[in-house]
Amino acid sequence: MTYCVGMLLDAGLVFLADSRTNAGVDQISTFRKVATFERPGQCIMVLLSAGNLAISQALTSILREHNELETAQSLFKAPNMFEATLQVGDALREVHRRDAESLKEHHIEFNASFIFGGQIGNEPPRLFCIYAAGNFIEATADTPYFQIGESKYGKPILDRVVSRSTSLAQGAKCALISMDSTIRSNLSVGLPLDLLSVQRDTWRVQSHTNITEEHEYFKMIRTRWSESLRHAFHEIPDPDWMRRS
Repeated sequence: MTYCVGMLLDAGLVFLADSRTNAGVDQISTFRKVATFERPGQCIMVLLSAGNLAISQALTSILREHNELETAQSLFKAPNMFEATLQVGDALREVHRRDAESLKEHHIEFNASFIFGGQIGNEPPRLFCIYAAGNFIEATADTPYFQIGESKYGKPILDRVVSRSTSLAQGAKCALISMDSTIRSNLSVGLPLDLLSVQRDTWRVQSHTNITEEHEYFKMIRTRWSESLRHAFHEIPDPDWMRRS
């Protein structure tokens, strides 16, 4: 299992992914779940993946091959993010045509989902969630973030805090708190983490931070957030009817 979150903000985009994969409690490994496709000054695209690792790696390989060979399906030839997302969906269907039946014979579901976002040319940044069938939805002003993987534990903080006016720094902080909540509640999600930000109209990754157990800011987040929650809990009055009994 994994956990990834992507945010579409007025200031740009924030992406966060863990790197844990497992096939049982004694088969835990670390694999990066972030791929970037960048031409400085022209376009920047980021892909986060969850689900079957072989499917995710196959998709990324196909996309990179199209880019390197400069085929008609190259992401760098897409005129906008919608068309680029269509190409990602088409590549995912190509993987499905090749592998789905073989996986089914071994009782393995074709299971993968992706967050794909970026900016091409002068079009505003856009963010999409792509499903295993290659279909997708787009983030809106009312829903400015997507989660994939083990999403339920980290959702409450996102719902309460994230809006389009959230800054990139605040978005990164909120994403890390969301990830910490998930890690604490699910052993299948774990460090190290990849945290990326893309500032609007720069067409490049502004920052890409690898977060391990020794990362000072993330250690502070883990301590301060837990202390703040406990403090807030104790500050809320107990129910009156319980005291009367």
